[in-house]
Amino acid sequence: MSLNNDANKWSGRFSEPVAELVKKYTASVSFDYLLAEFDIQGSLAHAKMLAHQGIISKQDYADIQKGLQEILQDIQSGQFVWDIDLEDVHLNIEKRLTEKIGDAGKRLHTGRSRNDQVATDVRLWLRSVADGVIAKIRQLQTVLLDLAEQHSDTIMPGFTHLQVAQPVTFGHHMLAYFEMLQRDAGRFADVRKRLNYLPLGAAALAGTSYPIDREMVAKELGFDGVCENSLDAVSDRDFAIEFSAAAAVLMMHLSRFSEELILWSSPRFAFVDIADRFCTGSSIMPQKKNPDVPELVRGKTGRVFGHLIALLTLMKAQPLAYNKDNQEDKEPLFDNAQTLLATLEIYADMLRPPVVENGKVVRTGFTVKQDNMRRAVLQGFATATDLADYLVKKGMPFRDAHEVVALAVRHAEDKGLDLADLSLSELKTFSAMIEQDVYDVLKLEGSVASRAHIGGTAPAQVKAAVTRARKLLA
Repeated sequence: MSLNNDANKWSGRFSEPVAELVKKYTASVSFDYLLAEFDIQGSLAHAKMLAHQGIISKQDYADIQKGLQEILQDIQSGQFVWDIDLEDVHLNIEKRLTEKIGDAGKRLHTGRSRNDQVATDVRLWLRSVADGVIAKIRQLQTVLLDLAEQHSDTIMPGFTHLQVAQPVTFGHHMLAYFEMLQRDAGRFADVRKRLNYLPLGAAALAGTSYPIDREMVAKELGFDGVCENSLDAVSDRDFAIEFSAAAAVLMMHLSRFSEELILWSSPRFAFVDIADRFCTGSSIMPQKKNPDVPELVRGKTGRVFGHLIALLTLMKAQPLAYNKDNQEDKEPLFDNAQTLLATLEIYADMLRPPVVENGKVVRTGFTVKQDNMRRAVLQGFATATDLADYLVKKGMPFRDAHEVVALAVRHAEDKGLDLADLSLSELKTFSAMIEQDVYDVLKLEGSVASRAHIGGTAPAQVKAAVTRARKLLA
């Protein structure tokens, strides 16, 4: 993008040009040029309505349509020259249009203001972004379902307080993140629904005296309706805040996942291996393989949180209607969108499994180290709760069973054994209710299989959950 610094005074109200320092400080074209295609989309719909209502001539509309389409081609090809003297994307496009088609270009702005124009542009842009985010969430969910299905019976430690708690399946663990993303997709769908109302026609703040047809423009641009109050229409930035709030929750979920991937890829866990292309080494330690992508996702989450706070702070003390403060909504919003889309894309790619053809790995990928997971789950008395449940089913009150098992765990720990390694005679010293069938529940497979209800970790339930989830995404 190139910027032309030729002087331009766009209002006869002032007796001197804007100072160069002020010009640079207030200009937004260096970032709001991202709205260009949506600005043209909105202008085409506005011009069509003006012609339909007889506010401009059919010939003016034809000239405007042709000129804007040529400008769009220049923008898409990178040939359009952005001028900082023209302050923003809207004036840059309007001036170029007037240069191309003359007075017809000057008539385009009839019945609107930059206030309702920019509010419309941002909504059009954000609607497109929301659709993109939802699509990328679905892609990541599909990868998670593939992992869950492949590892429906891969046993790993389930943790609370980062201490081994109970055996779970890796597939079940992946489905937990599927559920988080399902809620995220719902939040972005809600954001899209509420932002999809047309501000255009509110003009500066009070509406316009021209006989415009706002419903026609709304239909032309795919909006569900029009903003009902002109003051609110030009000053509202709830949609930007809502999007950023949804983005913050989504990034929080991915940051949690990242923390687990960072731990799991450490040699101390060695549960997973992340493909080399998502990692880097050390400048002095040749053995290092650093999980850079998950670490950066964790770091960028704070950035997204910060943008949400910035937008809330931006709006918290603004009187109605539009204020120049609102120019500051775009950079955090643009950055949040870019961060979110890039993070979802790289996450889905990072979690894809290796591709094997004719017994040869042709594409490295995310690898689950099942044997290491199994060894880890055997180290923390993960089936202790199963033993307590066993005693309860035999008739012992749960609180008594809890104490019996706690004593058994202490005994096993002193001997350096797992509960399943204790002899039946040793176990019976803690309760005469314990019989040979206790080993069925102390085995890892028996433990996970017993959680055979909706939402449980049993392999059969994981497979059923994957089937239901695939139907949701279909």
